[in-house]
Amino acid sequence: MAEEFNTESMLDMFLYESGQLLEKLEGIILEKQDADCFDDADINEIFRVMHTIKGSSGVLMYENITKVTHKLEDVFYYLRESHPDDVPHMELVEKVLAVSDFVTGELDKLKNGDTPDGDEKQLVEDLDEFLGRLKGEIKKQGIEMPQANRHVEPTQFYITPVAGDDSHFYRISIHYRSDTQMSNLRAYSATYALKEVAEDLLYTPDDILSNEASADVIVAEGFHMLLQTKSSKEEVIALIDSSEAEEINFDELTKEEYGNALGEFGREVAEPAPAPAAVDTKEAAGEAKPDKPKPGDYVVKTKEAGKGKTLAKHQPKQQSIISVNVEKMDSLMDLIGELVIAEAVVLQNPDLKVPGLELSNFQKASGQLSKITTELQEVIMSMRMMPLTNVFQKMKRIVFDVSRKLGKDIELEVIGENTEVDKNIIEHITDPLMHLVRNSVDHGIEENAEDRTAVGKPAKGKITLEAKNEGGKVYISVKDDGKGLNKDKLYQKALEKGVIENKPMSEFTDKEIFRFITLPGFSTKEQVTEYSGRGVGMDVVVKNIQSISGRLDISSVEFEGSEMTLVIPLTLAIINGIVVQVGNSPFVIETASIKEFVRVGEDSLIHEPSGEEYIVLRGECYPFIRLNEKYDLPDSIDKIEEGIIVVLEHEGSQVCVLIDKLLQEQEIVVKPIPPYVRKVKGLSGCTQLGDGSIALILDIAGLLMHDGERR
Repeated sequence: MAEEFNTESMLDMFLYESGQLLEKLEGIILEKQDADCFDDADINEIFRVMHTIKGSSGVLMYENITKVTHKLEDVFYYLRESHPDDVPHMELVEKVLAVSDFVTGELDKLKNGDTPDGDEKQLVEDLDEFLGRLKGEIKKQGIEMPQANRHVEPTQFYITPVAGDDSHFYRISIHYRSDTQMSNLRAYSATYALKEVAEDLLYTPDDILSNEASADVIVAEGFHMLLQTKSSKEEVIALIDSSEAEEINFDELTKEEYGNALGEFGREVAEPAPAPAAVDTKEAAGEAKPDKPKPGDYVVKTKEAGKGKTLAKHQPKQQSIISVNVEKMDSLMDLIGELVIAEAVVLQNPDLKVPGLELSNFQKASGQLSKITTELQEVIMSMRMMPLTNVFQKMKRIVFDVSRKLGKDIELEVIGENTEVDKNIIEHITDPLMHLVRNSVDHGIEENAEDRTAVGKPAKGKITLEAKNEGGKVYISVKDDGKGLNKDKLYQKALEKGVIENKPMSEFTDKEIFRFITLPGFSTKEQVTEYSGRGVGMDVVVKNIQSISGRLDISSVEFEGSEMTLVIPLTLAIINGIVVQVGNSPFVIETASIKEFVRVGEDSLIHEPSGEEYIVLRGECYPFIRLNEKYDLPDSIDKIEEGIIVVLEHEGSQVCVLIDKLLQEQEIVVKPIPPYVRKVKGLSGCTQLGDGSIALILDIAGLLMHDGERR
């Protein structure tokens, strides 16, 4: 089979499955980090994860990954077989996470097209030293030492049968669940595991490495093996990964039955060659010859082309889930965006406005088209949705690592980890969320447990990570029960940094004061640490969140704790917007940002000596922006009473914008704008309207900024 092996066709499967296994591994480790030890189920699962990654990396010849995973597999092999007491649990957790980090780093190199060339020597030595202490403890407790967990480099998978007196013969059939991904790789893992104990091993389909379509055959008809080995049935079963198996049929055969079964696997067994010696009388009488066949008595021939046989007697199992390349999904999303634009071009065509046209049939057809387009959008949006489980898993790891390094005892509670968000959104929120969690661990939770107990709190700190969907938005909050934010300290720091004018503290709301921590270069930490004190982080959070049309809400009560909430859209690709006109230029405003439309007179306008203008509505004063002046647009309305005031809201702040008229509400396909246009504040993208013209999308956060500072 070696000549059929193609590493390129297996790399994607290896990366995907290894990534899934490592995520599962970290989940087990972090869930049991505070336990006294791992239970038998955890030990078996960790052993299986390491065994699978070891086998796959060995086939692809990534030796450093193979060595590290095999060494950790050794550790859990001895734990599984010996069940020793007094295993240093936290040290073991750290060893597993170190291996996980090493393998993850090597996988990242492969994803970037680089060579996985990490030096595994120190990690292997550390594991060796830990394993040596573990073996010493096993001997000290008087437990019988199990046989070594031996690893044999892959050579070939078919070995000419040489049966001994202690050989066993098995027929094994594995039926995977209908939703199993890459079943051919899982089948290959089974053959790789059994190869270590096999005297003879045959399997069908026999092209699992070279033919990706074999995965469908395996799911539908099962994976079947013939095995000759000296190992017992229990030992063989323990080697097979059954995590995705729906059913495993295991039959022990006689040698004769095994020889007959070879034909079912495409092996033709020739009759034994006639012996030159005299014919035995018992043989002449038709009795069975008592002597066992010697090696070479049977000549094994490969099957002829087109003579394969189907072994499975089960009904075909339909595969209900398929994996699709993300680039294809993005391309499909782009095409649906173009379809939405094309629909608008058709339905808003100027030719349809000719007086006297009978358009009843057209209206029916266009209504059906709109319905199908909307449903198509909803389907592709749902396909792009992914749960936040993996992101929250990373946050668990961050809390574990940072809290241990800072010497804090912290519990992390996770709520709503199955909340789904567009894949592109997830990519943008991982780093901001990481900063918020680190801040809660470092800034939020008190340095000493005594400080907590002194105010009636439990000694153990608590951080709550919660996600939920409401009104087309996703709310992700990081809440801690720490010391909270000190408003006086924040105000004084802002004055020192010169980020605010000499306004008294009473002129700022609590939210405005809390928002100081998001300004560039702002930090209340007196001493710089590995995690904070440099004045960077929260400003990056805000910029990243604003880039996906989100916002950060901050609330806090001193001595009780703080809560940071990310409010982000479900998706970025298509939004609901209102098309407005200023002069001859169309603009789009996202519907969710619009608070109200009003008409006011000149008497509601306040002019400041600095040139800024404000509008008074129902006793409240709001900043006022004339888009025609901001973007130098001719032929637009100057008198405020002739235009329309749009009240916009963002992160609790409001601004009034003057427009000439409202055009329509429609679904907007967001397109990027060129870099030179992007320098203009207040614009976040563009779109094509039904008449073919280009409309710029207003960025409310940008409108609220003036000379780098928020109004």
